Amino acid sequence: MTTLNAVEDAVLAASVVMILVAGALLLYRIWYGPSMLDRAVALDVAAALIIAGIGVKAAQDGDSFYFPVMLVLAFLGFTGSVGIARFIAVRDRPSVRADGTEDHR
Repeated sequence: MTTLNAVEDAVLAASVVMILVAGALLLYRIWYGPSMLDRAVALDVAAALIIAGIGVKAAQDGDSFYFPVMLVLAFLGFTGSVGIARFIAVRDRPSVRADGTEDHR
């Protein structure tokens, strides 16, 4: 085992530890998030952490097989975030009364 391999293994191990710590903090934010928007952002970050984990696995194996999977997950995470943002934007939009004034609830 060369020094370069040892450094690579150490960096990959540190990456896994950071992803796991971020995942634990993410679960806390999803569970105790003060608002629905915080939870939505946390779910978007969860998709990014899954992609990062797959990237670490791809780097560890030295295989580019996982890159299309990462691309599809990134697309699904993006479309999910846009869908949640649109839902929250419609839900938080003030309604307009019949006399033309806005109803701020």
